[in-house]
Amino acid sequence: MDRLDAMRVFSRVVERRSFTLASEDLGLPRSTVTDAVKQLEARLGVRLLQRTTRHVSPTLDGEAYYQRCIAILDDIEDAEGAFAGAKPKGLLRVDVHGTLARHFVLPSLPAFLETYPDIELYMSEGDRLVDLVREGIDCVLRVGEPQTSDMIGRRVVMLDEITCASPGYIARFGLPRAVDDLDGHRMIGFRSSATGNLLPLEFVEERGVRTATLPATISVNAAESFVAAARLGLGLIQLPRYHVEGDLQNGALVEVLRHCRPTPTPVSLFYPRSRQLSPRVRVFIDWLVKVFAEKRSADPAP
Repeated sequence: MDRLDAMRVFSRVVERRSFTLASEDLGLPRSTVTDAVKQLEARLGVRLLQRTTRHVSPTLDGEAYYQRCIAILDDIEDAEGAFAGAKPKGLLRVDVHGTLARHFVLPSLPAFLETYPDIELYMSEGDRLVDLVREGIDCVLRVGEPQTSDMIGRRVVMLDEITCASPGYIARFGLPRAVDDLDGHRMIGFRSSATGNLLPLEFVEERGVRTATLPATISVNAAESFVAAARLGLGLIQLPRYHVEGDLQNGALVEVLRHCRPTPTPVSLFYPRSRQLSPRVRVFIDWLVKVFAEKRSADPAP
């Protein structure tokens, strides 16, 4: 194994904190990965990794060497990709919010993969801000405002939010025409994946943003269950309009308090602050920004 390959192996072990996971990512036998790191340590004359039965972490020397490795590897990838006609290639790992992926990303994905046939895409689903380096993810797509400075964020779209309920709920509790009419109403609670707290309802009025937390007989932490509970008449919900466009068209849900909708919700891409963007990540991000812009302009007007 040459020096560059050894750097790639070592960097992946550091990022994954595991010889086994690194070997799976790289498609190499675990013994090959272990031997590569041992030979690297022998050549450098320093211990790069602390190993226990359950954990692998870089030493101070190992962390310093890792930072040099990723800078060198990124520069090489950029240099090779700079030649005319060269297209990005390799494994691209992204983590996305599931409903966003199904509505915005997946329908346009065949065109992206046709343009970049040498990119192999692995897409996982989640709604938490993963540890990108530790979990081997190149970038994540998330809804909401970021609460961390460990990553660089790029805004891709602002999603219109609405308040809605089922016709059955409205028949039982009445149609609220103002925020002050919400006494006696109830909401379906949505619990934040970050804090576990119920998110309040939000309304934009002339005098500013107003929040309200109504009684909730059921709370969920998944968008599909959130909408399903609303269809059953269990309460008011607030969410991005795209998610319930079909329900609004077929009458399963009805928008209420249209004149004081919630503030739009940002959708952003995040990637590690400590890393230079590789060509495959860069083209994916640029493509995704374009997809969101085109899809949003094509969606029905709210």
